[in-house]
Amino acid sequence: MKFYSGFSLKNEKVFFKDYIKDSEYSACGFSYGAIKAFEYIKEQLACGNRIDTLQLLSPAFFQTKSEKFKRLQTLAYTKSEDKYLSQFIDGCFFPHAKKEIEHTQTTLDELEELLEYEWILPDLQEIVDKGVKIEVYLGEKDKIIDVVSAKELFLEVSTVTYIKNANHFLQTQ
Repeated sequence: MKFYSGFSLKNEKVFFKDYIKDSEYSACGFSYGAIKAFEYIKEQLACGNRIDTLQLLSPAFFQTKSEKFKRLQTLAYTKSEDKYLSQFIDGCFFPHAKKEIEHTQTTLDELEELLEYEWILPDLQEIVDKGVKIEVYLGEKDKIIDVVSAKELFLEVSTVTYIKNANHFLQTQ
């Protein structure tokens, strides 16, 4: 199983141990990593490789957010990367207690990719038609992504697990 980390994060896979399917024919991604996992799956299928499952944990979903929102995010990041990332992580754990998390170096380009990425239903359907099962996990209390719109889109092509009282990290307490 190939795991892709969220924006600015590393080694957060431990938060999702109850959800992750450990198989050599699956890929999994958290938040920004969900984008990377999806792109990886498309590449693998294009090469004729076997893929059975794509797991998207709180997939980054900002396509319904305004351009103003996206500009404010990039402005805040360029003004103070450390402050932006601290507030971002606080938001990821809200409304529950913040936990220790490891970080990696980030770039403005990664943030822009995250904010501008668009999940396209026919692209998702294409991998389903090739035999890939898509599993999406969303937290009811997630304050990072547009959970309602994500649920609506992904229900068209995947199994969506909606976790009551869970935050972006799918933690319930």
